[in-house]
Amino acid sequence: MKNWTLWLITATLFFQAACTTQPLPEQSTSADAAPSVTPSTENASSCGDPMCFMSRSQHIATQDEWMDFFNQTEYKDNIIEIITRPATSRPWYRFGADNASAKRIADGVAFYRQNREAALSAEKNYGVPASTMTAILGIETHYGRNMGSYRVADALNTLAFSYTKRLDFFQDELREFMQMSRELGRNPFEFSGSYAGAMGMPQFMPSSYRKWAKDGDGDGFADIWRSPADAYASIGNYLQQHGWKTGGAVFVPLSVTPAQMLQLDALSAEKTALNHTVSEFRQMGLSIPPHIQDDEKALIYRLETAPNEFSYYLGLNNFWVI
Repeated sequence: MKNWTLWLITATLFFQAACTTQPLPEQSTSADAAPSVTPSTENASSCGDPMCFMSRSQHIATQDEWMDFFNQTEYKDNIIEIITRPATSRPWYRFGADNASAKRIADGVAFYRQNREAALSAEKNYGVPASTMTAILGIETHYGRNMGSYRVADALNTLAFSYTKRLDFFQDELREFMQMSRELGRNPFEFSGSYAGAMGMPQFMPSSYRKWAKDGDGDGFADIWRSPADAYASIGNYLQQHGWKTGGAVFVPLSVTPAQMLQLDALSAEKTALNHTVSEFRQMGLSIPPHIQDDEKALIYRLETAPNEFSYYLGLNNFWVI
């Protein structure tokens, strides 16, 4: 997830400069973004097979309805292979070169300009910069160009019973997916998405759609598949609901001495969480801009910019939210 966030940060900085100042040539289109998945914690409520699952999901659908659903799904063995080696596991200098290219940035600026009114409306309503929301659309689906080609039903069915590290998460998402399909009045086999079952321009999982998707264009339907306005509004609402601080910094680049590197290497290896304060890092001798308050929660992360070469950063609340 850190690589994902760091691409977003890099892209955001380019958007903030380019959306207002730089003329850009037309670019050809491509679809090469790799969707991401939100982590979850396994618990004892998961089932090892569909029969157990159906017995615990009668409040969602009858057993006959679940049987009909499972009879139409297909197991996709390549999904298990993909999810065990996600694109974000690559070192930053490789991941960033592929996902923060000049073309990707240029495409983002063009997308923003085409949808500027919708982007700025979401920014006003949710307090999240349009550049940040545009960057999310860039990393998730290349601004809607690659929303995934797997049937969501097949992806969730495969992961819910075969990806043993996260059975509970994907079984919950399968239930959410069935509820979402019914609420929208659509056949569940009409939905396409990522290998993990994420959908639409912002790649929302079914539970995220049901909780945070918003209608940004006023037509009465949160269409994250076809409406940029709805995609922007949904992303803005998601980040706001997860604690985004309007006007707050996301990260601070750090100048690090060789003597500080060992400490920072250990801190960057910690689980990604806001377990420290800015004051603690100042006491280590790190130079942090004065407008960042001592009591702000923070973490340390690093980028491998070349083999065994690293840059260090202070991540703040909005980094954590992303």
